[in-house]
Amino acid sequence: MATSLYDVVIFSILLYFLTMAKSGSFIKSLFRTKKVEDIIRESEDNNKRLKRVLGPFDLFMLGIGGIIGAGIFALIGTAVAGDSLRDGAGPALMVSILITAIACLFCGLCYAEFASTVPISGSAYTYAYASLGELVAWIIGWDLLLEYAVGNIAVAVSWSGYFVEFLKTFSIDFPKYLSVDWVTAAKHPEITASAPKIFGIPVVFNLPAVFIVVFLTVILTLGVKISSRFNITMVFIKLAVLFFFIIIGFFFINPENYRPFSPNGFRGIQTGAAIIFFAFIGFDAVSTAAEETKNPKRDLPVGILGSLGFATLVYLLVTFVLTGMIPSKNLNTAEPLSVAMRVVNMNWAAGIVAFGSIVAHTAVLLVFQLGQPRIFFSMARDGLLPSSFAKVHPQFKTPYIATIVAGAFVACGAAISSLEEMADLCNIGTLAAFIVVCMSVLILRYKNPQRQFAFKTPFVPFVPIMGMLFCFYLILGLPKLSYLRFGLWLLFGVILYVAFGFRKSNLRKEEISAG
Repeated sequence: MATSLYDVVIFSILLYFLTMAKSGSFIKSLFRTKKVEDIIRESEDNNKRLKRVLGPFDLFMLGIGGIIGAGIFALIGTAVAGDSLRDGAGPALMVSILITAIACLFCGLCYAEFASTVPISGSAYTYAYASLGELVAWIIGWDLLLEYAVGNIAVAVSWSGYFVEFLKTFSIDFPKYLSVDWVTAAKHPEITASAPKIFGIPVVFNLPAVFIVVFLTVILTLGVKISSRFNITMVFIKLAVLFFFIIIGFFFINPENYRPFSPNGFRGIQTGAAIIFFAFIGFDAVSTAAEETKNPKRDLPVGILGSLGFATLVYLLVTFVLTGMIPSKNLNTAEPLSVAMRVVNMNWAAGIVAFGSIVAHTAVLLVFQLGQPRIFFSMARDGLLPSSFAKVHPQFKTPYIATIVAGAFVACGAAISSLEEMADLCNIGTLAAFIVVCMSVLILRYKNPQRQFAFKTPFVPFVPIMGMLFCFYLILGLPKLSYLRFGLWLLFGVILYVAFGFRKSNLRKEEISAG
């Protein structure tokens, strides 16, 4: 066909906008902004109010729960050794971690300003609505679905791998056809051959990944305080396991494994930084709990910046020990920490590390699954999504419908997806959101220089600009296929905005009623 479906869709969108643009106010309406005062006032509606129960320690642990997980337990191996598409950083991943931490610090300072000044659960979506306008806010809200929901698909898949590995310590072999995605099964005919069939179609899906997502969806529906206590317990366990790995592994370090320190030069360091960025995603999820925080002006900066700094220190120690234990080229595996323990004949320790990884992944899943429904909740409260997403459970005071829908989306995706593809898509979506947050700080400061900020980002405009530049730098380290997928994802989001969000927007209704 001379004309592709893609061309038809683009032409239809342009035709719609050109038709609507006969009114001179149409383009302006796409970039209408909400006043910060209005955003805060609407959040106080008793029928749509979340319960404020979280303190600074809860937020700090929420940040640690969201950051330390699949990235350091699973993707660190790919970041060190590389894969078929890219070269790894080798032991120089420690430099990659510092680069990523600096980028996240710049962005974290911007997040802290917004989260404490606009303590609303919408995170970057809400900040964009207050500074860049409705269309950009919608795109970022849609973009955040990549970070939280698609990111959780990657974490759930990784959780399943470690769970199956952990069962092996008890001589339990979980059926392959119930623990892999379709792509992996297609590459291994023996898996599909052993699977039961329905109408001749092999039944292949990732059952453990689906189970953990459904379980956590139930926990999150029951209340944020219960979820916070559950998270704190898991954080203590996974930190204990990581420090156990650091202490035991230290005695097996071979200095020869640090040579060459940077086998693929600065390009490898950049690639390692782009991959390991997935391990830093989570500190921004603290901002989605803003409406459930007792004193957001004081506690949110503590939770965001404190958890980011602590996680960076842990990552450096783990990387130093891991790359010293075994040669970097042997680390391209889904369970690098457990593999390292087995290489040095510490099988019992490998079982402990596998258990710690299961707990760590569970904590990350919990935090991300807490964040995504609150993005839906904020968008629905603004009229950009169906109103059912803004419903609060009368007893548990949680956005229960948004929580269940998000859980169903992640469970279905985790049943059939692979880790690396979802992680790359999550990374580019998150980096785009970080860029918008940094940009929003600059714009809101320019538009309203007299505003009193609960927490002020220092050295503006230097910090926001550096945050944006570092994020662009990390995006350049991602595979080119990620750009195409991200573009198609945003295109689909714009179509949804045209079909629903633009017409149903509360701001648009107010403009119409005002004549």
